[in-house]
Amino acid sequence: MDKFKLEILTPDGVIYDDNAIGVVLPGEEGEFGVLAGHASLTTLLEAGVVDVEKEDKSVESIVINWGVAQVDEGKVVILVEGAAPIRGENESEIAKALDNAKKLISDIADSGNAIASVSAKIESAAQRLI
Repeated sequence: MDKFKLEILTPDGVIYDDNAIGVVLPGEEGEFGVLAGHASLTTLLEAGVVDVEKEDKSVESIVINWGVAQVDEGKVVILVEGAAPIRGENESEIAKALDNAKKLISDIADSGNAIASVSAKIESAAQRLI
């Protein structure tokens, strides 16, 4: 199973730093997936959900407000202004993570359609955890 190093960084610190099998990113022109060996590129990211497929096949979702991704064959580095991982050991932790994610997205002065789309993805990610 091919894997690559994935780092998601904010001004406040590291959100994710581990290996991944794949990642789906909210690019300017739509979502796109990255697997190990992907051609090198640097691209802007819009508000949305980053879905990380981990080595154990589980998926972790991280809501971002905007940023940039730098991809090469063995590593993906995502620099974002703000991020809210949707993770938790119990329902109250997951609920708090959801609140943080929704607040991050609501702070963006963007179109209502984008916010509605991201909100739906946040709810979907939370359902996977429950």
